[in-house]
Amino acid sequence: MHNWGVCTSCDHHFPVGPRERIAQLADGGEWTELWGELRASDPLRFTDLQPYVERVERAEASGMAEAIVTAELSLRGVPSVAAVMDFGFLGGSMGSVVGEKFARAAGRSAEKGRPLIVVTASGGARMQEGVIALMQMAKTVVAVENLREARAPLIVVLAHPTTGGVWASFASLGDFTYAEPGALIAFSGPRVIEQTTREKLPPDFGLAEAQLHNGQVDAVVDRRELPARIGHVLGILDRPRGFDPPPAIQWAHQSRERASRAAQALPGLPRRLADRLRPNSDRRAP
Repeated sequence: MHNWGVCTSCDHHFPVGPRERIAQLADGGEWTELWGELRASDPLRFTDLQPYVERVERAEASGMAEAIVTAELSLRGVPSVAAVMDFGFLGGSMGSVVGEKFARAAGRSAEKGRPLIVVTASGGARMQEGVIALMQMAKTVVAVENLREARAPLIVVLAHPTTGGVWASFASLGDFTYAEPGALIAFSGPRVIEQTTREKLPPDFGLAEAQLHNGQVDAVVDRRELPARIGHVLGILDRPRGFDPPPAIQWAHQSRERASRAAQALPGLPRRLADRLRPNSDRRAP
């Protein structure tokens, strides 16, 4: 974990594996993996240059079981659930197992009232699973909605690259969304768009810094600063419910209430003004 995979000269962020990423976020590097036994199946019996089953077996030889690792950990003292994707496993593509593990992680967060921390790195939906992979987009969006109903925060970190169906589903729905410097964040990559439109795109198209300028992310954060940044946010959200807000917040709430009462009185204001301006002789006797 020396320098967390960041170049000491140019600050370039190199890819890191999901287990190393979780260890970076966890206090003391201790965490517990969840649902690591889930494996991809091949209901479509898909074959392109080679059978899908063989592709999965070759990917599993690297020591990973799927393109996402889910875990329970403590980040700056706050118990949390994490879901971290691995671009090295079939391009981080989202198939049925990725969607299932994300949905389970969101369910665990909602059940225990814990924040869900997601780190994305994906080329999109897994084409070898066809429409089953596309269904995971809706499945993960529903999982995020259930998370919000439980008032459990979703913090998303967009690593390089985050594209396709992952960006078009849960990766863009975070309550707090951070991106690593230089990460590509787009539905389609610039080469695909240029080949389709026959137009030249700007050099920063889809990069994290451009997405920050366009309002798609909240901040571009160096990987070495992520635990502190996320921990600060979790510390604020973890305050007890009886906590009194700062005076400025109280004043804003009071001003909003006064403005609301004034707006409710507006419809009857012209009639009352007209009654005051009308001559006494024209007024009706009580």
